Amino acid sequence: MPFVLVPIFGFANAGVSLQGVTLESLSHPLNLGIMLGLLLGKGLGIFLACAVVIRFLGSRLPEGATWTQFFGLCFVCGIGFTMSLFINMLAFAGQPELVSEAKIGIILGSLCSLCSACVGSAVLWMSSKSDSKSE
Repeated sequence: MPFVLVPIFGFANAGVSLQGVTLESLSHPLNLGIMLGLLLGKGLGIFLACAVVIRFLGSRLPEGATWTQFFGLCFVCGIGFTMSLFINMLAFAGQPELVSEAKIGIILGSLCSLCSACVGSAVLWMSSKSDSKSE
């Protein structure tokens, strides 16, 4: 149940008005950047940062885990929007038009992050299938 209630709570408190939203406003560079950042940036950023730590700073993957599984898990981390809303309000303080525009991008990006979760889940599923074949 919290997986349903927390996002509803977040959207209800985001204060986003969809009045006047057009296709042109959806393709605004700010919105496109936010959507790509939430879809690709989170998963790739987590993967690359952790890969650096694992390769160069002496950490290691958990026993039995593969890099493919780790990559899929990093994309599952692309879910979420509440911290994006908080950072938006800090980044564009004093610019209410950009705060509103970015909120729309965050909501759209959050919908795109469901795609990130699907990509991560698919990678995990495929890696588990290939792992079971190799046993």
